[in-house]
Amino acid sequence: MSFESALHSMQGHPWITLIAALFAYTTLITLYNLTLHPLAKVPGPRLWVLTRIPYIRALVRGTFIHDLERLHRMYGPVLRVSPNEVSFACAEAYNEILQPRPTRYFQKDPIWWDSLAGKEKWVGNLYGAAEHSHARRFLAAGFTPRALKAQEPILQRYANLLIERLGEKIGRRNSVTGAGKHGADIDIVPWMNFTTFDIFGDLSFGESFECLQETQYHPWISMMFAHVKVASVIAATTFYPWMNWALMKCIPKSTRELQRRHHEMIKDKVKRRLNWELERPDIMSYVVGNGSEKKQMGGMSFDQLSTAFSHLAIAGSETTATALNGTINYLVQTPDKLGRLVDEIRGSFTNMDDISLDSLRGLPYLNAVLNEGLRLCPPIPWIPGRLAPAEGASACGYFLPGGTHVSIQSYTLNRDPKYFTNPKSFAPERWLPECKEDPHSLYYNDNLKALHPFAAGPRACLAQNLAWSEMRLVLAKLMWAFDFSAVEDRQVSWEDLRTYLLVEKVPIVVNIKQRGDL
Repeated sequence: MSFESALHSMQGHPWITLIAALFAYTTLITLYNLTLHPLAKVPGPRLWVLTRIPYIRALVRGTFIHDLERLHRMYGPVLRVSPNEVSFACAEAYNEILQPRPTRYFQKDPIWWDSLAGKEKWVGNLYGAAEHSHARRFLAAGFTPRALKAQEPILQRYANLLIERLGEKIGRRNSVTGAGKHGADIDIVPWMNFTTFDIFGDLSFGESFECLQETQYHPWISMMFAHVKVASVIAATTFYPWMNWALMKCIPKSTRELQRRHHEMIKDKVKRRLNWELERPDIMSYVVGNGSEKKQMGGMSFDQLSTAFSHLAIAGSETTATALNGTINYLVQTPDKLGRLVDEIRGSFTNMDDISLDSLRGLPYLNAVLNEGLRLCPPIPWIPGRLAPAEGASACGYFLPGGTHVSIQSYTLNRDPKYFTNPKSFAPERWLPECKEDPHSLYYNDNLKALHPFAAGPRACLAQNLAWSEMRLVLAKLMWAFDFSAVEDRQVSWEDLRTYLLVEKVPIVVNIKQRGDL
């Protein structure tokens, strides 16, 4: 058949023409993405390079960080994970992407960071460097070491209440089962969340969420956890606006109403705290102090402030609890490390009331344990959502054209043998000064500066001083008051947990009993 005959035949069958056109388009796009695209030289699996479907599938399934760890091991520290996105698992990326330069600025990606419809902007999604700097500077006053010193009684109150409530639970369990000195098997996950949310609630709104008091989650916190998987799906669909539009239309009115009521609850909490006449050394006191009588609050509107504190309550609580959960999980599975930590804590303090934030900063093994916990259990396993500047920029040896999506894979980097010896082992010793001073130490060549659990640059975690103080105080008091051990057949492998923007919540059951030498 001649070409003219074939063309005439296709004209008589429009669907054949359509199929041929789609095939030609797909072929051209495939050839372009593989050979002519500006990112063609960045290594990556062919299917991921051609379409975002594998990327979105991994997000929705909660396997994103594990899939990318596997791919980074295959293709190297710089990985193309979609037609227009590059993932980095190299230490240099923190400086080259997150630290701004006069000639370049990787701004946050609106696909990830834009507020949901109807919500105000907050410090986390102010894209311009100047407006972000202004909002952050205004809020940062409540998170300085000086402010934290004044806030210590609030932290102490809830750490002590945690010890009291756990002691009561152990006593009740023993009275029912007759377990006596054997203690009780307890899921620590809710208890760490109870504590961190109560602390941040009190520091932010002048009233806790009363989780420890009621020994249950506040409805606002329960709703937040329940919507984590949904949030992953929503994030995945933002790459296709029509899909996102359709998904948002499918959200039931009852769910929207629940979200509205919970947002109003946070606004009411902020309003009550702003109207306090009593001076109180909490985070909000700096907002009140910087505002005028009309509460201009550094140029932030009331709705912006409410949204900021709603997000900060999650970012400043759930992440700290995750780090504590992961650290305790590793400790009970390594009794020698647990014993060394207990010896340090109990050898440093005669009474639990002697445990203070200042005294804990100087305990080397406690700090080593927490650093190792943050390495293996990063609360934010990857840093998503940056865009290469319009003029393009280089990172880790590759040029990125303007608008390229980039992310940093903390989870993968923290488990890279290039940076850490025996990277999947829980080894707090690697953080001790003597290991870095002894050339014969197994961990002498570890690159400890590769760890950035709170990100880096001007958008690093605002509350990292608070997080460190909470982790030290809570872990130290737990180790002083109780004896911990693993529960047979209930051990959790952190590497198996899925991630839906936040790390999956599964029970971490440990045995807790009153310490035997009191």
